Amino acid sequence: MEQILGDCHDLSILPWQYGPDMSRSAVSFYFDTIVMNKQVNYMKSVLQDMVFHEVGPGTEVTTESIIHFFEQKGVNAQSAELVSNLDAAVNRVLDGYVVILYDGWNKALCFPATGVETRQISEPVNEAVVQGPRESTVENLKKNIALLRIRLKSAKLKLVTLEGGGETRTTIAYLYLKGVIHEELLAEFKRRIVRVKELDIMETSYIEELIQDSLYSPFPQYRITERPDVAVASLIDGKIVVLSQGSGSMLICPGLFVEMLQASEDYYQRTLGATLIRWVRIVAFFLALTLPSIYIALTTFHPEMIPTVLLLAILDAREGIPFPAFVEALIMEFFFELLREAGIRLPRPVGSAVSIVGALVIGEAAINAGIASPIMVVMVALTGIASFSIPQYNMAIALRIMRFPMMVMASFMGGFGILFGLLVILWHMMTLRTLGQQYISTMHWSGPQQLLNVFIRAPIQYLNRASHRKQGTGQTPQPNE
Repeated sequence: MEQILGDCHDLSILPWQYGPDMSRSAVSFYFDTIVMNKQVNYMKSVLQDMVFHEVGPGTEVTTESIIHFFEQKGVNAQSAELVSNLDAAVNRVLDGYVVILYDGWNKALCFPATGVETRQISEPVNEAVVQGPRESTVENLKKNIALLRIRLKSAKLKLVTLEGGGETRTTIAYLYLKGVIHEELLAEFKRRIVRVKELDIMETSYIEELIQDSLYSPFPQYRITERPDVAVASLIDGKIVVLSQGSGSMLICPGLFVEMLQASEDYYQRTLGATLIRWVRIVAFFLALTLPSIYIALTTFHPEMIPTVLLLAILDAREGIPFPAFVEALIMEFFFELLREAGIRLPRPVGSAVSIVGALVIGEAAINAGIASPIMVVMVALTGIASFSIPQYNMAIALRIMRFPMMVMASFMGGFGILFGLLVILWHMMTLRTLGQQYISTMHWSGPQQLLNVFIRAPIQYLNRASHRKQGTGQTPQPNE
């Protein structure tokens, strides 16, 4: 143990002497940086109680009596265990256990004593709501599972844990509702999830990349959430929820396209308001994808489609601009993305101020310098606002990626280029699969109630969740190529 765990100044090695003449030897190992002293004291009191009450106050405490007690009667301390392998004992020390070795016994007694402080449950940072639950997941796996179980009190809820590979050996867990999830979907997920045993897993997003169907698709194929209510709703819909130790994000498998434009608050608001907001998001999706390219196509190739008064205003605003519309849009989009990234990376108190003030200052300076027209600044600002309204951040990133090819197509072929780009995106979405299921499968006609819940938020009493529980029926998952 000293050879394997040497050169660690936080490793505590405590020799023990016991027996009537203190001739018996034992030693304990633990890292004092991840073990709580009160847990060590609790472990000592448990051992004393075991020896006094179980071995007997009048019995000589020997190695043989201790071995007989632990091997015949077991370990009655919570979560304690016996290991008979040196590697297993080392791993328990690294996991935050106190490991005790007795001279003359080929097994190690391991007590959990981890005492690392974690973030307390608070409001979600990335999925804030006006109305609804305000609990968020944290970086503790057991707490996150408890948040799900307290909401979904069903015997059908099954939990499977496994250990990642590499040096981290991160604990990973996934949950599903037995009898609700499609069996072929679950079998395909189990076939892919074993890959986590080969690599170091630092965060839940690592798992997403390991099990996704298309590695280079711009579209996210799984949903990321930090809200327990969203995860529970997904479990009821027949999805799989994946968690990992040390991560405050949960992975929902599979993630379909229409779900990327829906938010949990849709079901906490009244039907009319939620439906209106859902349509606003759909419009925002197309604006974030095509607004700069539409401006480029109209001003470069199709000026006859612009009303005369608006066309004159655009021509007057663009007078003196040395760049064509495409280069002008490319420059402004680049600086907008730069400001957005700077606002994220800067400390929170100054990040939002820098991004907002920077956008105003640079936009005004670009107009005064004759680099960009006012209407181009408006177009870029509207595009950014539209992308901010997308509930899933990874879907907003996909729109940021696809926006630039759409601008290139519009600069070469105008409106026909935009149409060609949209057809290519639609073709890709039609062929894309997520965990073997078609990415836009919920948009297929499988009943009026399912289609109703895609485009509008139907009243709760008329929603038939059972139609979602067998998503992908008749679709055989295909291996990831």
